[in-house]
Amino acid sequence: MRLVYRTAAVVTVVAALGVVAAGVVLTRNDPGEAAAAPAPKADPVTVAATTAAPPSPTPPLPSPSPSVSPLSTAMTDALDDPRVPELPDGQEKLRAFAGRSAKIRGSVKDERSGVAFPRFAGDWDLASASPFASRQLLPKVKGSAYRGLLVSCPVPIEVQDDLKDTAFLAARWTLNHHPAGATIKWTSADLTEIDDRPAWVLGYDVSYTIKGDKRKSAAAIALVDVPGAKPALVFISIPDSQKKSYRDINTVMGKIKVL
Repeated sequence: MRLVYRTAAVVTVVAALGVVAAGVVLTRNDPGEAAAAPAPKADPVTVAATTAAPPSPTPPLPSPSPSVSPLSTAMTDALDDPRVPELPDGQEKLRAFAGRSAKIRGSVKDERSGVAFPRFAGDWDLASASPFASRQLLPKVKGSAYRGLLVSCPVPIEVQDDLKDTAFLAARWTLNHHPAGATIKWTSADLTEIDDRPAWVLGYDVSYTIKGDKRKSAAAIALVDVPGAKPALVFISIPDSQKKSYRDINTVMGKIKVL
């Protein structure tokens, strides 16, 4: 009988241990069961402090974006124009042409534009200014309807925030005064000063076809930021049929004055 009682006691203890073990296993495997277990009583202030959600970290302030002016419609159209490549990033002085310049006979004082520059003698003649403020022309070349010209006027295009962009648009505008289908190839782009006023001087070759023949002109513009008015434009273009006058390009670009 003692053996029976001992056996029964052992079975009872083993059964009790199994229940406890099962409870432990359930508690480990089921977080819901663990949450349901009664918790010891605590002070209300302590409970509130321990159960309150931790404060969210303050998100960092976004960095200010740099101010970038959107391109104007005129600039967007010009950059899409296959006739005119973008200006080079660097700067380069106007190339020095060979030969001798024409003699100078005083100066042209363009009050409307706010600049003065040489009036040439020799082959150059003053001509009717309209639609410009001033105009000088080389004589007509036999077999060609195109000849050298030197003009000035307040820049006839939309003025941009950047003087370089305005110069770029002005050079594109000069294609209206070259034969149809003309294209530009830049040869120089120089930010300089004329009488302490900022100015861009752009040099370029203009290629075109006349009666099936491929021809070229050497051209340059100066865009001068004159005070109290639109920038002044001085533009000269000379075809390869009159290349003996190429040196006049250097003379004009080097002798512009602000009135």
